[in-house]
Amino acid sequence: MSVEVPSRRGDAAPTARVNRARQLLRGPRPEAVPVLVGRACALVGVLDIAAGVFPRFRHSRMHAIAEVLPGALGPFAAALSLSTGVLLLLLAHGLKRGKRRAWRAAVALLPAGAVAQFTYRHSLVGVLISLALLAPLLLHRDQFDALPDPRSRWRALANFVLMSAGSLILGLLIVSVHAERIIGDPSLADRITHVIYGLFGFEGPVDYQGNTSWTVAFSLGALGLLTAVTTIYLAFRPEHPAARLTEEDETRLRALLERHGHRDSLGHFALRRDKAVVFSPSGKAAVTYRVVSGVMLASGDPIGDVEAWPGAIEQFMDEAKAHSWTPAVMGCSETGGEVWTRETGLDALELGDEAVVDVKDFSLAGRAMRNVRQMVKRIERAGYETRVRRVRDLGEAELDRIRRAADDWRGTDTERGFSMALGRVGDPADGDCLIATAHKQDDHPGEYGDLKAILHFVPWGTDGASLDLMRRDRSADPGMNELLIVAALQAAPKLGIERVSLNFAMFRAALARGEKIGAGPVLRAWRGLLVFLSRWFQIESLYKFNAKFRPRWEPRFVVYRASADLPRIGFAAMQAEGFVNLALPLPRFLRRRGPAGRRPCAHGTTAERNVRAA
Repeated sequence: MSVEVPSRRGDAAPTARVNRARQLLRGPRPEAVPVLVGRACALVGVLDIAAGVFPRFRHSRMHAIAEVLPGALGPFAAALSLSTGVLLLLLAHGLKRGKRRAWRAAVALLPAGAVAQFTYRHSLVGVLISLALLAPLLLHRDQFDALPDPRSRWRALANFVLMSAGSLILGLLIVSVHAERIIGDPSLADRITHVIYGLFGFEGPVDYQGNTSWTVAFSLGALGLLTAVTTIYLAFRPEHPAARLTEEDETRLRALLERHGHRDSLGHFALRRDKAVVFSPSGKAAVTYRVVSGVMLASGDPIGDVEAWPGAIEQFMDEAKAHSWTPAVMGCSETGGEVWTRETGLDALELGDEAVVDVKDFSLAGRAMRNVRQMVKRIERAGYETRVRRVRDLGEAELDRIRRAADDWRGTDTERGFSMALGRVGDPADGDCLIATAHKQDDHPGEYGDLKAILHFVPWGTDGASLDLMRRDRSADPGMNELLIVAALQAAPKLGIERVSLNFAMFRAALARGEKIGAGPVLRAWRGLLVFLSRWFQIESLYKFNAKFRPRWEPRFVVYRASADLPRIGFAAMQAEGFVNLALPLPRFLRRRGPAGRRPCAHGTTAERNVRAA
């Protein structure tokens, strides 16, 4: 559906003001100085590490350059070069993003390196190089003002694990590159033991000729000290927890959805409580988001009055700029994509299509619905019955049973969902949600009695519903999802529902066109790749499952700043949806709990709404 969207008030302002506003809204494009300084620090860090690890490097032509860089400092050159290189590499990414804390650390590190160069080596060239890196940091300090990212104490533990692993690898290199000076033929186990001892400052079982033992010992000790210092710093620095929806935010969002929720089938998913929100200055529109790996990821269209969308988008872009986050939007509609690209200068790319079924047009009659009709009849003859009800019409005992069953039947250890998942079932505030359940009486009922499958729908305005999750008992007959979708569509008129959004089919157009006669070699190759990837991401299976119900297809888009950001955005989206989990594994009793002390209820994602029926 295409809607004419008015621009923000003030379009009649002078051209300079409009251009200034558009430049501000373009988001956190990296400035030249932070990027160049970050790259310079990364290059210097790599050279310093190479000078500290490889003895041959210290006699190469490159070392003529490296020896005057920060870290190459007299008798302790190897250890100091190694530790300085690691620190500069750690700071490089933060400097490129204009982070204030990275700037402070670099401003402290580079003068210390300059003093050390002059004290130990009397090297004016080394001092000049350190000052040359320091000068743009001081001259352009206003470009290094990005606020911190969300973080917690767990990052200290992650740093300890990663730094320990890196130190072990570098330590093995340091121990092994001096092969001509090793006494005897120590085994790999002896070398690992020597590295571990050296990281703690003790002498290991590997012996060297001459002063090489001191070089190796100082280098390993520097790595161990660096691991300890960075871990302690991360453990004791202030936390910046990720933003969450407050009760006030949720109340305001629900009020906006009550008036404007019919516009977007993904609107109700904005009420996920692990998202943050920014509102337009008028309070008539909002954008919800989550920050993942430095990407400020929004989903769906802005919530609220379409005329106020530009104000909410401006607030979103200002927040991204303040933290130097990469802005991105997943799954917005065509109208939403037009507003995002027009107001921010971002680009849009079609991501796939959403399957929407108009209830009045749905029927099991006809040849096209033969397979679905036969499957539903077969399951009904097997003794299954269905019930479709509002959440508010279920008792607490039955809701609790459904919650526990949905959690147990999830099929993965990781909670999944972001753009098309609510993240909870049966919350008192979600009384308008629909639950479709399948039941069958057994001689030996399990933990959940006769409950065999669950579908959960969230409201889409007052006359629509959007599929949230699909769960079924693995011992139930195939076809539970088809059975419950048909039951929900048939019960929809009694519940005042005229349209139902099913799943999102990624790259549906390519799959559909690529299998038609006359498709070109490029399109066929693209379809072949998607079919191959479907082994892991269920791209083709979701498309074919959705197509069974003869829906109309609504395109959905990803909005991004630059093509170079797409891999990062894709990785962040996979993290948000739960397909990539970088968090450290925790025992079940230590996992984060919901606001009321419960574990978050199980929920599904677009890719998890699959069909395991044959």
